[in-house]
Amino acid sequence: MIQLINVSKKFKNNMVLKNITYSFEEGKIYGLFGKNGSGKTMLLRTIAGLIIPTEGQVKINDQILHEDISFPPSMGIIIENMELLPQYNAFTNLVILSKIKKVASPSDMKESIQRVGLDPSSNLKVKKYSLGMKQRLNIAQAIFEKPQIILLDEPTNAVDDDGVALIHKILIEEKERGATIIIASHLKEDIMPICDVSIRINNGVLMHE
Repeated sequence: MIQLINVSKKFKNNMVLKNITYSFEEGKIYGLFGKNGSGKTMLLRTIAGLIIPTEGQVKINDQILHEDISFPPSMGIIIENMELLPQYNAFTNLVILSKIKKVASPSDMKESIQRVGLDPSSNLKVKKYSLGMKQRLNIAQAIFEKPQIILLDEPTNAVDDDGVALIHKILIEEKERGATIIIASHLKEDIMPICDVSIRINNGVLMHE
C-alpha cells in the first residue's frame, strides 16, 4: 500500500505538486495521465523517495519515507529516459544491478530479459541497441527482482506495436503477482486498456477519474 498524505512539492516559487492525498493498492495498475509538465514524473520521483516533499508524507506499508525508510524496499522503476550501462550487454547490466539488493538469481535475470523479447545470451552491447530495445531492457530491469512496487514513466516510448502489446502482457502478469503498478503517460490510449484505475494530474493537482 502506498499512501500520499497532503503531499506538496515546491521548487523556488513553483508549486509542482499540490496537496495530494491518495492511496495506491496492491494488485492494481494505475494510469497517471497528464500533459508534459503536469507533475507526473515529479509524483513518481516522490513515491520513489528520490525527492522529499515540501509538505506531507508518503507511506509505504505504513512506513514513512525519509523517516522510517529512505526508499521503498521493493521497487522497480523507469524514470526520465533512463539508460543502462552502454558498454555492457543486457545480462551483465542486470548482474551489476543485482549486486545492490542481492535478491535476484541468474535465472531471474535471464527470464526477465526473455520476457521482454530480448536474448539473454546475446553479447550485443547496449550502446548498439535501438531505442525500442533499450526500452525493453529498461522494463526487464524494472521487473527482474519481482518488486512489490513498479513505477514506470512513459514505458511505451519508442516501442513498436508488438512491443507495446508485450509490455501490456508483462504488466498484467506483474499485477496478478500482486504488484502495485503506477504508469505515467501523456498518451492515454497507449496504456488505458490495462489500467484498473485512471488518474489525471493537471498543474500538480490529482483528479481521480
